[in-house]
Amino acid sequence: MNIEDLLPHRGRMRLIDTILEVDQAHAVTEATVAAQWPLTTAQGASPLVLIELAAQTAGVCFGWQELQKPVDLRDAARGWLVGVKKALFHIDRISFPSCIVTRTQTFLQVEQYKEIVATASLGERTIAEIHLQVLQADQSAFHDPAD
Repeated sequence: MNIEDLLPHRGRMRLIDTILEVDQAHAVTEATVAAQWPLTTAQGASPLVLIELAAQTAGVCFGWQELQKPVDLRDAARGWLVGVKKALFHIDRISFPSCIVTRTQTFLQVEQYKEIVATASLGERTIAEIHLQVLQADQSAFHDPAD
């Protein structure tokens, strides 16, 4: 499956290298820490980048859901507002070229609002637990279809 069919991220902002699993409620991705990533220094990446990995992994799931719809019902905009409800980091820096596996699961869904739980791991070690709140902006009560 082509990542760029599922995510709008391009260039150095696309952090995911491989989609390992995806369905309507969960996704698992793999990413290798690289010097061109945001929030990196010579010592490696800040664990804050794991929030973006969680959001992109959730985005893989959302993109996959769109591709399951008939073409005329797909939402080309794919606009999402993402908030961090909670993030626990169990690492200070992530060294190059560590391979991070990120897992997301839809925890709650009410209309265009979702809560996503995510974990990021290095091998068997969990390095982050993240809880995201996600709102599909172009389908909210505040969206005027005439815009």
